[in-house]
Amino acid sequence: MIPIDSQRPDPDALLAQVQAREQREARGRLRIYFGASAGVGKTYAMLSAARKLQAEGVRPLVGIVETHGRADTAALLDGLDVLPLKGAAWRGRTLPEFDLDGALARRPDLVLVDELAHSNAPGARHPKRWQDVEELLEAGIDVFTTVNVQHLESLNDVVGGITGIRVAETLPDTVFDRADEVVLVDLPADELLGRLKDGKVYQGEQAGRAASNFFRKGNLIALRELALRRTADRIGDDVQAYRVEKAIRPLWKSGAALLACVGPRSGGEQVVRSAARLASQLNTDWHAVYVETPALQRLPAGDRERILQTLKLAQDLGATTAVLAGDDIGAAIARYALAQNIAKVVLGRAVPTWPWRIPHLRRVAAAAPGLDLIEVAATEQSSSKTGDRHRLFGNIPDGTGVKPYLLALAASGVVALAGLPLAEALEITNIAMLFLLAVLVVAFRLGRGPAVLCSFASVAAFDFLFVQPAFSFAVSDLQYLITFAVMLVVGLITSHLTANLRFQVRVASHREERVRALYEYARELTGVLQAEQVVEITQRTLAQAFRARVALLLPDDEDRLVPAATAVPADGTEAAAVPDPAIAQWAFDHAEAAGIGTGTLPASPLFYLPLVAPMRTRGVLALQPEERRWLLIPEQRRQLDTFAALAAIALERVHYIDVAQHALVQMESERLRNSLLAALSHDLRTPLTSLVGLAESLAMSKPALSSGQVDLARALQEETVRMSTLVTNLLDMARIESGAVRLNLQWQALEETVGSALRASRALLAGHRVVTQLPRDLPLVRYDAVLVERVFGNLLENAAKYTPAGSTITLGALVRDDKLAVTVADDGPGLPAGQEEAIFEKFTRGERESAKPGVGLGLAICRAIVEAHGGGISARRGDDGGAALVFTLPLGTPPALPEETLDDR
Repeated sequence: MIPIDSQRPDPDALLAQVQAREQREARGRLRIYFGASAGVGKTYAMLSAARKLQAEGVRPLVGIVETHGRADTAALLDGLDVLPLKGAAWRGRTLPEFDLDGALARRPDLVLVDELAHSNAPGARHPKRWQDVEELLEAGIDVFTTVNVQHLESLNDVVGGITGIRVAETLPDTVFDRADEVVLVDLPADELLGRLKDGKVYQGEQAGRAASNFFRKGNLIALRELALRRTADRIGDDVQAYRVEKAIRPLWKSGAALLACVGPRSGGEQVVRSAARLASQLNTDWHAVYVETPALQRLPAGDRERILQTLKLAQDLGATTAVLAGDDIGAAIARYALAQNIAKVVLGRAVPTWPWRIPHLRRVAAAAPGLDLIEVAATEQSSSKTGDRHRLFGNIPDGTGVKPYLLALAASGVVALAGLPLAEALEITNIAMLFLLAVLVVAFRLGRGPAVLCSFASVAAFDFLFVQPAFSFAVSDLQYLITFAVMLVVGLITSHLTANLRFQVRVASHREERVRALYEYARELTGVLQAEQVVEITQRTLAQAFRARVALLLPDDEDRLVPAATAVPADGTEAAAVPDPAIAQWAFDHAEAAGIGTGTLPASPLFYLPLVAPMRTRGVLALQPEERRWLLIPEQRRQLDTFAALAAIALERVHYIDVAQHALVQMESERLRNSLLAALSHDLRTPLTSLVGLAESLAMSKPALSSGQVDLARALQEETVRMSTLVTNLLDMARIESGAVRLNLQWQALEETVGSALRASRALLAGHRVVTQLPRDLPLVRYDAVLVERVFGNLLENAAKYTPAGSTITLGALVRDDKLAVTVADDGPGLPAGQEEAIFEKFTRGERESAKPGVGLGLAICRAIVEAHGGGISARRGDDGGAALVFTLPLGTPPALPEETLDDR
């Protein structure tokens, strides 16, 4: 049986369970009533459950339920709190939709939302109803909902192929998988067809069309199978999560997953393909593992390459692959199967071998009797005993030949020669201990095979030199036979245990090196503030960790990859790797790995791995390893993926640091500029006011000036007024952005403010035709009359400034939804292309403004004032050409006016 310690739950898995539980406690719980098609009773079951919970004290709220005219379903709504639907205008019609804001405002314990895959009307806050449900869950509100199997995204094409009807409304499978509960509502096909015939599914002509198209018996049977299988998959994940959470050790045969075991023989491909076919027939997931023992660590390079290729084949066929370390293959396989709750294990048929060898199938059965074992017939190629030969003599390292065995014989000889002078002084048992010490040293330094040879050689040397009669293999006392046997057994056991210890130490050392490399890499990245630092650290670390030439490519402003810096070679002396720009760009654009070890351009000498961060892909990592095979090792690939993820996150963090620094500099410069503008405007306002007064006094001075002098005085007055207006704009802009302006909001008629603005702009509008289009029934609006008059003044000045004399300026207003929209349009040359938003920025002027007065603050002030009122402003091309500037003010409910005031108006 498997030791208890090996069955302890994974601490990381338990920690993830605790964190996930804490996140779930803050969210609402989602229950999905799942069915094969309409009419199986999902809505009925949902309403029944809600009524039961209401009787237990829960406050359910019916957000939206589609009864489709079914009287029994509609009857369940009696007594439940029903949320009024919200009307959504679409193509001249009003569509009833779920009122998300109303549900959030009420904050019930539970909300019922039917048809989770439904698409909301255009203009809704979320395009899909499942996104509304996500917002309810984030607010801590529980949700009951319904969905049919044909609406799942992953099964949409399958259902379309079965029924001939492609469903347009789909639901991401992730939403279904994240649900806290899935309740399957099922009906046999014949019973569902009977409900359809009785009018309990659809009414009238719709029922007839359904019976002749979607609701055919074959379709319903196939959809029912899909629904049952999808529910089983979902529940299988729940079972595994529960076993991990509760640390349940025994195997539960609740799933149909398979585990294929890849061995060192050449028949591993047949085991993998057989497992893939069986998994396809069972429509289940499957895994493929290879157990690497100390002996298999020393397989020739060709055999190891073949094993890794077999694992790669399994991964391409859809398996989850893993390389396990252990000295007992059967126990390692059993541990993995129990940890993943896999009940069926597929192994290759054992090849006839030495009689004392126990087949791995029997070892697995002994370690985990509850597993179902499936034996795959061996091919002629796999019947060779290559793998067994390496098990027997697998402790000869690659390229070392017989040198370790010669050293083992030499060790026995050294002990024998050292023991001859001591034979008279030492007991014969102590000399035997010296030989056992030699076996232990050989096992520790050279491995199991040389230690076995040293054991036999030590027994032979001890018998020949130290057991009477000496220099003969004859034995005078039969008890020495027991001594020889004990020495041999102790030597073999010691060599076996020591070799296993060496293997475990080596595996632990490799793991420690990988963890240390990741730790040091992550620690170095924590302090970087520039992308160049990330590039340098990444290239240096990966070159050392993977003995590869490394290049890092980062995107430019147009998302074209360019080398970030000179690549770092593995030893610091060789030439750097030169990535192919086309392959790297493909990996970047598709966010998929390419090059060696992948299915995209595998003949390339480099491996291209995209650096995918949470927000976007940040670059591509190109590696040219010394040995191509290391990319096929799952542990190496996972470690490289971890390095790439850390690099991507570091690059994204550096990017947002740059963005934050740039925003901070802009904010500080804006603050300084506003302070300077406020100071200058305030200091200039007093002398400009004096200049305006002096110019007016000069024009009216006595005795009267000549006509030429009067014109000069009036010109001086106009320019001084214009300069005063510019300074006022600067000061107002600084005050608005500093928050020093307080709105004096009053309920007022827009017509009065428009009249005041037109009177104030009479001089500017001279030579232009002004048309007002204000309906007589405009409602009162709550705004600051002084500031809104400034908006009108700036818009009219802007229209007059950029249109030729004789142009028409139209000022209109209308009620649009819950806002009052005001338009100032002209028939002039119009806006510069692409400048619809830029013209509202401070100090921005049009293309033809070089000869026009102003500093580009008028429209910026308009936007600041309108947004302070809770409205918005935009620019577009007018209906008759020219430019149209539109701003909106929110409507409200004005206070009731006395009856005589209404009559006067």
